[in-house]
Amino acid sequence: MEQLEQDIRDRLAGDIDPYLGCDLVSAGAIRAITVDGRRATVDIELGFPIERYRDELTARLEGVLGDLADAEIRFDISARILAREVQKGTKPLPEVRNIIAVASGKGGVGKSTTAANLAIALQQEGARVGVLDADIYGPSQTRMLATQGRPESRDGKSMEPRVSYQLQTISIGNLIEEDTPMIWRGPMVTGALEQLLNDTNWHDLDYLIVDLPPGTGDIQLTLCQRIPVSGAIIVTTPQDIALLDARKGLKMFEKVNVPVLGIVENMSVHICSNCGHAEHIFGSGGGESMAKQYGVDLLGALPLDISIREGVDSGRPTVAIEPESRIAQIYREIARRTAARLALRARDFSARFPKIVIQNT
Repeated sequence: MEQLEQDIRDRLAGDIDPYLGCDLVSAGAIRAITVDGRRATVDIELGFPIERYRDELTARLEGVLGDLADAEIRFDISARILAREVQKGTKPLPEVRNIIAVASGKGGVGKSTTAANLAIALQQEGARVGVLDADIYGPSQTRMLATQGRPESRDGKSMEPRVSYQLQTISIGNLIEEDTPMIWRGPMVTGALEQLLNDTNWHDLDYLIVDLPPGTGDIQLTLCQRIPVSGAIIVTTPQDIALLDARKGLKMFEKVNVPVLGIVENMSVHICSNCGHAEHIFGSGGGESMAKQYGVDLLGALPLDISIREGVDSGRPTVAIEPESRIAQIYREIARRTAARLALRARDFSARFPKIVIQNT
């Protein structure tokens, strides 16, 4: 190994990526370092979408290697999103590489809002993303993402996803009137969800975001056992009561061997639009303390802001309509951390194995 290549590796090994939580060398992201005299090209391949992050990453790495003995260094940075392991007993979908469940222990903490904006943030980073509204009793994604209307069926058996903000989406809300109550027992609900998941013609998705119903009862547990989930996010507020239920949600995923990628603290702080006064209406530090307690990441904290609520109520999520706003930036940081943490997990190779069929001859 040439000295310049070794120097580059040593420098990169000391730089911690803010989203991976480790250096690019140990993350296996350095594909090659090509050296020609005092010129070098560093080929980097990340396992999460980086469309809006590439320039920032390049600038940071140039700073890390900038004073390296008159060397001219170029970076070739790309992304390749691969399927990650799912829980045993479940079968990955052929057109979906990774399913990320967004859950909460209780309702009213902003889980669906987080799911919608997270999906758009991942799409803006260059990923192909879908949203499955798994809240059969209280579907909300049709309004949040402006996807009202029945899905098309080309063969009379399967459904085409509704498309909004370049997201592929489906919800029970696409099949019923908005004010129709779903008076169904548990088995009917789980059956309906499986149909929505399996009978929708998803098209080459990197991520399918599943907006789970709130709670940790039999329905939620059954859904987590039947859906091939690569990772989960817990949404909570800093309030002690919300955190109590959020812990139950985290333990539910532990029971079904679904890795929790991190916690999102919603409604973290309210900043008065008139005077700028910051007030922790629901308490402070709850998400961070829960993350430390259970050894998971705090993916980010979102403010209690009227524009977030107004956006999803009108089918115009903040990340889509105000992509350069500070709130959109926070959602994108959460999306990057989520996808980066997932990229560090073991790959799923089940699709490569041939099916063994025994026939009488």
